[in-house]
Amino acid sequence: MSDEGRVREGGRAPASEASHDSEVISVRRGMFGVRGSGDTSGYGGLVSPVALPGSSPRPFGGYFDEVADALGAALAERGVGEAIERVVVFRDELTFHVRREFLPEVARALRDDPSLRFELCLGVSGVHYPQEVGRELHAVYPLMSITHNRRVRVEVAMPDADPHVPSLYGVYPTNDWHEREAFDFFGIVFDGHPSLTRIEMPDDWSGHPQRKDYPLGGIPVEFKGAEIAPPDERRGYN
Repeated sequence: MSDEGRVREGGRAPASEASHDSEVISVRRGMFGVRGSGDTSGYGGLVSPVALPGSSPRPFGGYFDEVADALGAALAERGVGEAIERVVVFRDELTFHVRREFLPEVARALRDDPSLRFELCLGVSGVHYPQEVGRELHAVYPLMSITHNRRVRVEVAMPDADPHVPSLYGVYPTNDWHEREAFDFFGIVFDGHPSLTRIEMPDDWSGHPQRKDYPLGGIPVEFKGAEIAPPDERRGYN
């Protein structure tokens, strides 16, 4: 079926995924990024760039254009037309990259506008890109419209040095525990959350275990007199 036919039937045209300003933030070598020791994976020769997709050209395809137009109009009515940094269509997903200070206003527009009605927020996921200087931490919100049976993603970025983003608890109360988890594991501070506390790690734990620059470490374990070294200190088999 042609791309045009897919769009008519509500699909997404793959041509819209072609990004003209993808950002290469790193180059990955090997399967697991092993450094300083033998690579036991067998994939040591792999070299692949780590690229973040850039803005997608119109038309996006399917309902994506309708959603983008409706959100743009709703934000303009609210006086925050500059809230969207870019719109990305990648792997059949529509993502709105939002300036973090406008996040609650964008979420309210997506929830309340009759032509959007994204009533359900499926939580928030943290992502860490240590090489993306000034935008190392990302918070990603998958949204679903039960009314229109549609899905979109909202994404905000912030620097390691200032990991603050407004809480969406007041818009989507079920984000309560999801924001606590992202705070615990990534160190993202959700301003306005009613009780932002660690829920997995001890209160006095140092660091955030799901950041990419968190040391592999290892808790010393003795087994019949032998000590198990941390993963990044074990010998390699070539």
